[in-house]
Amino acid sequence: MKSPLLIIFFLFSAFSFNLFAQSSEIEAIESVLMDYMMGGTERDTERLVSAFHPQAKMKYLKNGTYHEVNAREFFGKGKPGPRLERTNEILSLEVSGYVAFAKLRIKYKDKQFIDYMTLMKIDDKWSIINKAPYLEVFK
Repeated sequence: MKSPLLIIFFLFSAFSFNLFAQSSEIEAIESVLMDYMMGGTERDTERLVSAFHPQAKMKYLKNGTYHEVNAREFFGKGKPGPRLERTNEILSLEVSGYVAFAKLRIKYKDKQFIDYMTLMKIDDKWSIINKAPYLEVFK
């Protein structure tokens, strides 16, 4: 018969390792999301674009019509300028192995974007592979 303490130690060790592994993955994902959010806030196109996989898509509605574009090409058109007055917030983050899903809020004085991001770990690097924004204009 195995010692209950040995079994508890084994379970605790396995659980702790999983938490550490997941914690480091969450930190890596949050770093990519910060590059996206702060790259936009600071109008740092290079930092913003670096968060996206080369084949990443942005899917959105404009005047009720569906559009799908390459995210790097879309954001790569950004122009330098003064820092934007907005706040950035990660509202939620879920991770399942090499796939993650994040919900972000980018809030300006008169509007906010709720961004739904899918991220994937490809070649040991997390990148945004899909972005679907929702725009809410304040009245």
